[in-house]
Amino acid sequence: MQPRDLVLALLVVTVWGLNFSVIRIGVADVPPLLLGALRFLLAAFPALLFLRPPKVPWRLYLAYGMTISVGQFAFLFSAIHLGMPSGLASLVLQSQAFLTMVFATFWLKERWRGHQLGGLLLAAGGLALIGSAHGLTMPLAGFLLTLAAATMWAIGNIVTRAVSHCGAINQLAFVVWASLVPPLPFLVLSLLLEGLPAIDAAIGALSLRSFAAVAYLAWAATLLGYGLWTRLLARYPVNQVAPFSLLVPLVGLTTGWLAFGETLQPVHFAGAALLMLGLAINLFGRRLLVRVGVRP
Repeated sequence: MQPRDLVLALLVVTVWGLNFSVIRIGVADVPPLLLGALRFLLAAFPALLFLRPPKVPWRLYLAYGMTISVGQFAFLFSAIHLGMPSGLASLVLQSQAFLTMVFATFWLKERWRGHQLGGLLLAAGGLALIGSAHGLTMPLAGFLLTLAAATMWAIGNIVTRAVSHCGAINQLAFVVWASLVPPLPFLVLSLLLEGLPAIDAAIGALSLRSFAAVAYLAWAATLLGYGLWTRLLARYPVNQVAPFSLLVPLVGLTTGWLAFGETLQPVHFAGAALLMLGLAINLFGRRLLVRVGVRP
């Protein structure tokens, strides 16, 4: 990976790591499904007035919007609304990296290499160590909803690879125009599951803090984060890009501790060390093997 793209990947990690604490702030004042609708309305408008829609089949816009946008965030916002700690949510959601590799094997015929498998096993051990410290503070419903969100993100990564086969496109423009897909499904779900009175009350009491949360989710996490993520997936194999998301819990756990007092324990630091070692092996293991004369 080129140094510039490495920096962009780390920027995405930081933006998405902060995202979980912002979600917790947002769902405190706005019902989660309504928050999803507002997020993507603001992501689409007014940006689409300045960007032309890329020449991508409508089915890919629909698939991207319904997986990475509606599927992932309907489950994730609901999980945090039900009491899933923001730092722990940032951790569990990164199971998408492993799910992406599984889906890529079946749908994209990408093969796993030994160093990739070894790196992800180390990272999985790190994630398990971090998660083990939370114990009963993790609600079962929140855990299952976060796993569902991870599954939708992983499927969305495969859709993103299909988008990359459409040729050179403006990735930011694609994310903006794909943001037109989620608002209507989110609004329908909100009406059915949260009810019109809850929607009216939330809109009527919308505060500056709530708007700031929506703005961050729309402009930083969606437009900047997914614009850069789509660019990286278009330039590199899924198996090389997806593991970067394993660093997101480091930011998410730290932010949860600073903002909400979600306690970090020594086991978290041990898990973080394993996680980063696994990522390093996944990213740089092939190069090291070639240098020492071993065929990867």
